Amino acid sequence: QRKLVESGGGLVQPGGSLRLSCEVSGFNLDYYAIGWFRQVPGKEREGVSFISSGSDMIQYADSVKGRFTISRDNAKNTAYLAMSSLTPEDTGDYYCAATYSSSVITAVNMSAHWGQGTRVTVSS
Repeated sequence: QRKLVESGGGLVQPGGSLRLSCEVSGFNLDYYAIGWFRQVPGKEREGVSFISSGSDMIQYADSVKGRFTISRDNAKNTAYLAMSSLTPEDTGDYYCAATYSSSVITAVNMSAHWGQGTRVTVSS
């Protein structure tokens, strides 16, 4: 059974940092692209950052470029999203998704397997 579990969310002050983790089980992460998405109530889920299975392709949404860093450790079957200089606009539920692909997968409807999400709240 394929399973993704996000962790690392929480409450942080503006300007602070968090690192999210996405631990997968039930499949070999070596062959899967990873995407991080976020969603706030009343809005559609949006893509934040994406990394290919071999880490040779990485993309970021314009809103997080220079502040967020995506990475992965296939040996640990875990992907990460390091977030810094957080603003209240970064508040939301963050989800990781894994899709069998050598490329990056940026679309919600093309992403195959999802975690349950972890909440990030940026507030003073």
